[in-house]
Amino acid sequence: MKSTLSDNGRRLSGPTGIHQLMHDLGAALESGGPDAVMMGGGNPAHVPGADALWRGRMQEILAEPGTFETMLGDYDGPQGRRRFIETFAAFLRRTCGYEVGPENIAVTSSSQTACFLLFNLLAGEDHASHTRRRVLLPLVPEYIGYSDQILAENPFRAVKPRIDTPTAHRFKYHIDFDALTLTDDIAALCLSRPTNPSANVVGDDELARLADLAVEHDRLLIVDNAYGLPFPGILFTPVRPAPWNANVVLTFSLSKLGLPGTRTGVVVAAPEIIHRLASANAVLALANGSVGQAITEPLFANGGIERLCAEHIGPFYRERCRTALQWMDELLEGVDYRVHEPEGAFFLWLWLPGLPISDRELYLRLKARGVVVVPGSYFFYGLEEEFPHRDECLRISYGQPLEKLRRGFEILADEIRRARSETGHRRAP
Repeated sequence: MKSTLSDNGRRLSGPTGIHQLMHDLGAALESGGPDAVMMGGGNPAHVPGADALWRGRMQEILAEPGTFETMLGDYDGPQGRRRFIETFAAFLRRTCGYEVGPENIAVTSSSQTACFLLFNLLAGEDHASHTRRRVLLPLVPEYIGYSDQILAENPFRAVKPRIDTPTAHRFKYHIDFDALTLTDDIAALCLSRPTNPSANVVGDDELARLADLAVEHDRLLIVDNAYGLPFPGILFTPVRPAPWNANVVLTFSLSKLGLPGTRTGVVVAAPEIIHRLASANAVLALANGSVGQAITEPLFANGGIERLCAEHIGPFYRERCRTALQWMDELLEGVDYRVHEPEGAFFLWLWLPGLPISDRELYLRLKARGVVVVPGSYFFYGLEEEFPHRDECLRISYGQPLEKLRRGFEILADEIRRARSETGHRRAP
């Protein structure tokens, strides 16, 4: 069978970081059962207030004659439910001040799918102009799920971050604008905000500068708001929503509201891009799933989403972050470590300078003890130069129940100390 695969077939079905992550998560659950400590995936926590809201919405849908049947039994248009996209546009006008209408909104089957479609609309081979276009990541580490989405060779170029170390055990990434150049082969820039995996939030000034560069060079800037503003609002530092204009594409997701199973993403862009996304949706799947749109539409209209984020989701993750960071500092006392300033999302990004084993070996040791994290090197794709820092980091999710989270941190600290003590086992420079 291997010999019959196309180039695209090999890219889609071959080894990838995101497949390895999801496979390991499933395998750890199967082998470890309820004792497995899943500190690797991006599954949102079950926030009690959110779970109660979604249960209530399902009961309302079931109680309203015809609503349940329409939700499950009728195709929507390839752009999305008309009522949902009108409501979503009004929500963005109200909360962010964006001058958008339904012509600027498209629904996709997850924001992951949205990025796949956007990347492949923009990047890859252009035989008409005899060029090959790539996507520029202005800051790495960046979301692992982008890395294998473009059906072309060497599709990303990335810029190493500037690293600030304000205190002994904290650090922060910044965009190195001196190293950022928009060459002719760059079709678009892309970043997540807050950043998955590092919990970094690109500041308002940095983001505005990127948006200005996109306009100046007539490129697109794609901003992935899966954890950000105006929802789900998992942010621990004050920033404004991303700027929007015809050169900016914004993606959103219902997943981190507590609805990952609905696989619903939303794209905000210029009408031409929305038209092309709708056409691609029709080719790939005829239409998108209706459940997420039906559940959330009245809440985007009546302020329910804002209340959910402000009263439940934001406070839950803020407190969970505080606890996780406190445990990290307590259990790693005396060890050479740094944690990225946790400014959003629900990850701690751990840097272990001079780690004598690789991030992947540490990951395997933890996995053998029932603790699953994600090796940091997966998130540094697109770099064209050596960067030892990439092999010294781990992404750790703190969405697990507290008793499991504490046990996971204890095992993590024990394995780090064990690795540090193995003076004869040094990683090659």
